[in-house]
Amino acid sequence: MLQLNIKNETSRLRAVILGTAESNGPEPSLEDCYDPKSVEHVLAGTYPKEADMIREMEAVAAVFKKYDVTVYRPKVIKDCNQIFSRDIAFVIEDKIIRANILPDREREIEAIRYVWNQVDRKNRIILPPECHVEGGDVMPWNDYIFIGTYSGEDYAQLITARTNMDAVIAIQELFPDKIVKSFELRKSNTNAKENALHLDCCFQPIGKGKAIIHKNGFLIEREYNWLVDFFGKENIFEITKDEMYDMNSNIFSISEDVIISEKNFTRLNTWLRSQGFTVEEVPYAEISKQEGLLRCSTMPLVRD
Repeated sequence: MLQLNIKNETSRLRAVILGTAESNGPEPSLEDCYDPKSVEHVLAGTYPKEADMIREMEAVAAVFKKYDVTVYRPKVIKDCNQIFSRDIAFVIEDKIIRANILPDREREIEAIRYVWNQVDRKNRIILPPECHVEGGDVMPWNDYIFIGTYSGEDYAQLITARTNMDAVIAIQELFPDKIVKSFELRKSNTNAKENALHLDCCFQPIGKGKAIIHKNGFLIEREYNWLVDFFGKENIFEITKDEMYDMNSNIFSISEDVIISEKNFTRLNTWLRSQGFTVEEVPYAEISKQEGLLRCSTMPLVRD
């Protein structure tokens, strides 16, 4: 049996699901794109090639190997985008919670069934169908669970709105001892620079009590201010709109002091090193064209 344990984003990682870019399928048509950034790249003729994305993901796998992390990969489904393993399920404490994701993505769950089946049955959670949630919006942080959401009346029209208040309430009921704190995110189907697809697209806590944040990703200023106060202004790295667009907050912590980051994030990586972090740089710019990066393509199962 697999003994899951995830209490936060930064404790030493022991086991993880890393997505796969193999047999990624043809370039999507415009109407099949899930987010405005993919649309941009389809229109510009710069949509990422499978071979490049495989190479980028293998670079991450190599870092995990270096740090002796057990890596599970989804079973490859022909012509299916299976890069973003964080979307399809997530772990809090000793429970794995299946995300209710876009209906087109049901097959991706089957590809990690062999991991799901290794978890004690009582710790496999399927939320009611009205609870919409994706793992990119859910961040366990010790006594807290931070959740990105959107409760505007146009929720149903926004393909970029992935997590609703029903899911926030359900997660609070699942973990009554935790403080569940939700944050309204800015959404746009058409402008990638005005769209926080998930909470980890505009915010992420990292080790040493620090965090990365982008103010404009939050719809309600006082919710953004709450996070700034919680971490302390001096511990926060504020990213620009362009850096959010490039996914600077979507890095991944292997431990309190080791972070995997994209090699082009020069300003961020310099700051991280100045704060005493070891930064493992990888190429991930092609994958970022689908509005997801390192946190999106990893699903931690066990941390210390």
